Amino acid sequence: MSVKRMTDCQFDHQAIRSQFPALQQQLGDNPLCYLDTAATSQKPQSVIDAMNHYYQLDNANVHRAAHQLAAKATLQYEQVRVQVQGFINAATTQQIVFTHGTTESINMVAHGLTDLFKAGDVILVDGAAHHANIVPWQALAKRTGANVIPIPLDSDGCINHSAYDALLTQAPKLVALSHVTNAMGTINPVKAMVAKANNVGAMTLIDGAQAVAHLNVDVQSIDCDYYVFSGHKMYGPTGVGILYGKLDALEKLTPMLTGGEMIKTVSFDGTSYGELPNRLEAGTPAIAAVIGLGAAITFLAELPQTLIHQHEQQLIHYLQQQLSQLGDISVYGVRPNNDNIGAVAFNLADEHHQDVGILLDQQGVAIRGGHHCAMPLMQSLQIKGCCRASIGIYSNQQDIDRFINALAEVKSILL
Repeated sequence: MSVKRMTDCQFDHQAIRSQFPALQQQLGDNPLCYLDTAATSQKPQSVIDAMNHYYQLDNANVHRAAHQLAAKATLQYEQVRVQVQGFINAATTQQIVFTHGTTESINMVAHGLTDLFKAGDVILVDGAAHHANIVPWQALAKRTGANVIPIPLDSDGCINHSAYDALLTQAPKLVALSHVTNAMGTINPVKAMVAKANNVGAMTLIDGAQAVAHLNVDVQSIDCDYYVFSGHKMYGPTGVGILYGKLDALEKLTPMLTGGEMIKTVSFDGTSYGELPNRLEAGTPAIAAVIGLGAAITFLAELPQTLIHQHEQQLIHYLQQQLSQLGDISVYGVRPNNDNIGAVAFNLADEHHQDVGILLDQQGVAIRGGHHCAMPLMQSLQIKGCCRASIGIYSNQQDIDRFINALAEVKSILL
């Protein structure tokens, strides 16, 4: 059952939450309190049902056979491409490439641009970026002799924009940014930052993995060359992601994978590749996962987006407030204008983040502890790691209260 379309004056949060079967379970003696959505979101029943339906009734490969099952599978698969186009306001479906996730999308770009880079070229990378938006550029630099330069951070772990402006005078070849930071939920002003990069002729890639579930993304307005994200962080399944690119930017990419599906002609005299987006989609795709992603987009489209955003922002502010009142808590990346969404990073005094996470788990509260695939950010903050509590559209105030009460119990044990 899917949630019926609601207007802004008809917001039944419990009706939304009830669509997520995982949230109804007990962990030992405790009901699950899930505050790890930034790692992966839970899935609504409609997504699970869509994937099951494909496997049960429509299972066939796409784009190949002439039989009816293949036609049904292909139609569903390509309809999702249309949905994604609308979801991020791309100009055409040719700009939507299905991948296995954000990491693969970034690697496809970094690999595909290799021939365009030479020794001495500059690549600017967000200093708070996820490793998936750092390591592929380092690999590109190793292949070509280019230089990867981190964009410096302020003391709170957010981008230093004066430093960014200064680095742009080096005429970078590419700028890689986070739309929303993985560890702290900080929203970067990517539209303004991309405009500055465009002014110096740099290509731009935006990691939107933490943004698409919380913000309305308009890639034409942002004006980036590439925008990437994953399905599993926006209530869809694992194993599917999106590489969006401007047409000329996608045409620049040498395919990372070659073989079936992406070819136009093959002979032992040579091979020619197909048109976009097929030329970047080699092999049998994750068809069921793509269909599940389409169901997730449908699910989100049926919700009152303005009220959902307000609800999430109220929860984040409430979480920040309750943490500060608990005492002995360090919160990272929070600025006066509250430009955070989805996640709060914190530590309890000098206690190890893993100890805190394990003790919370014993009370049924799921958070994340570690470096959050952002070791350079942790080094900048002069910490080894931290705890992160992150919310989704299904989170409510009771989740925050349970978490704070559990954390108070942890504090009484450890301090």
